[in-house]
Amino acid sequence: MYTREQVAKTIDHAVLKPDQTMADLKENAQMCIENGVFSMCVKPCDISAAKELLKNSDVKVSCVLSFPHGADATPVKAFQAKQAIGDGVDEIDMVMNIGRFLSGDYDYVAQDIKAVVEVAHQHGIIVKVIQESGFLSLRQIAKACELSFESGADFVKTSTGFGPGGAKPEYVDVMVKTVGGKMKVKPSGGIRDWDTAVAFLEQGADRLGIGSTEAVLNGGTASGNY
Repeated sequence: MYTREQVAKTIDHAVLKPDQTMADLKENAQMCIENGVFSMCVKPCDISAAKELLKNSDVKVSCVLSFPHGADATPVKAFQAKQAIGDGVDEIDMVMNIGRFLSGDYDYVAQDIKAVVEVAHQHGIIVKVIQESGFLSLRQIAKACELSFESGADFVKTSTGFGPGGAKPEYVDVMVKTVGGKMKVKPSGGIRDWDTAVAFLEQGADRLGIGSTEAVLNGGTASGNY
């Protein structure tokens, strides 16, 4: 049985929609503080502002990198990590290169992840790898987890919230079976109610990516598609 506080402490609250404004950022930061979530996950341009808004709280700042397609050149991803760290980020959620993965170019994918991990780990920043599981078969999800582990990342994550599928129990099951105990697991995308959130935690998830945090914590059901 999970308490509201326990679930809140697993949430990376997403403020990632392209039309979310600075006023939205401020409002969401206040909500994160009031609800005691683990982190607020923001767009790279909003890291400094989020850091300032959350400065007297326990809420960390996480960010997305190469979002939502993972298609930036590897040196650009490494620079994005450096920039995010300079701006004060605590954790980085990077999108793996989905097209290269589906092409079977696993060396490229591994080196791409490793480039970000090397920059981040020098500063004690953890890296979550978003694989956009909705594009992958269950076997490919397992392979993506293995590549993320071999590349030194800390978490595997299902989805950006902007691709197909979102988080599904079968995706999380494969992730936990493949790298559970060695890495942490973060379902993200489409978690809109309390029961879904708790079910993922009971499956072995360590963190949850949620855009509708208040609705989930208050036992309601959120509308929308993050």
